[in-house]
Parts: sequence; structure tokens; C-alpha cells
Amino acid sequence: MTQVPEGLLEVGRIGKPHGVRGDLFISLTSDVVERHSVGAVFTVMEGGSPKTVTIDSIRPQQERWVVHFSGVDDRNAAEKLVNKFLYAEPIAESDALWVHELIGSRVVDEDGEEWGTCTGVIQNPAHDILEINDEILVPMPFVVSCDGTTTVINPPEGIRESQLSEEGK
Repeated sequence: MTQVPEGLLEVGRIGKPHGVRGDLFISLTSDVVERHSVGAVFTVMEGGSPKTVTIDSIRPQQERWVVHFSGVDDRNAAEKLVNKFLYAEPIAESDALWVHELIGSRVVDEDGEEWGTCTGVIQNPAHDILEINDEILVPMPFVVSCDGTTTVINPPEGIRESQLSEEGK
């Protein structure tokens, strides 16, 4: 497994080449607009050393993006980047929720009642789902805030009880 460069976040992965002019498919795990715009800068690890790549052009194609990185002008150069992870600097957004901060955080509701620990974030077509103690699922629209150590939720009444009773607990 590749070591994440210090101070950067994993935000995507490079897929296969598209055509002969150096274009590549990429999949982004970030919905931050700046990540899928011309001029976006990423770091990839090449032979254990970080290398910077910058988007020259980008267009959506199905659930991925087709990009052209500066200086990657033929298929041979593109193939050297296949399956590399894309890393980028965190972008400060006051109301952003970050998966790496949610997982492991203590979860409480707005009344201060303890719900447990966030054990995962499940991707779902409608919206992501917060997983608490591997047994309670709370849709992300009910997550109010996360400061990296505590996640505050405002779920509908009875959501916890209905899920725990379904499992016979």
C-alpha cells in the first residue's frame, strides 16, 4: 500500500488511458468543485517520490472524468500513471464534513445523548450514510457538524430504536 504524503488527502485514483494523446480516466472521491476543474493540482507517488500533476482539460464521462494532465502528452506517458492515487491539500470549507474526521469520532445528538462511535461512512446513491458502532445507520443529511473528535447529529425520532429492534436487540 502506498503511503499518503504528509499533509495531503487521498482524493481519487487514475484509471486507464483514453486515446493516444495522454488523456486518462480518473475517479474522484471528492465532490469539491476545485478538484475537478482546469488548474487543479494533485500529487502522485512515483517510485516513492511525490510528483505533481496539473489538470489542463477535464470533462465528465459517465461516473468518471477524462483529464489531460500538463506534460502527459502521449499514451506511453499516460500509462505510467495508471492506478496511481491522487492526493491533494485539504481545502478549508466551514461546513464541510470529512470522512477521515468522521470515522472514529464520538457521535452525540443535539441534546447531548451519546450514540456511540462512527465506524464508517457508507456510499449510497442518494447520500452517504454514517455508520455508528457497526449497527446504527444515520443518513448524512442528519449530521449537523463534526470537529474531528465529536460528530453531532439530529436524526428523526425513533431511528435508533427501529434499527436496533430489527436486529432483535
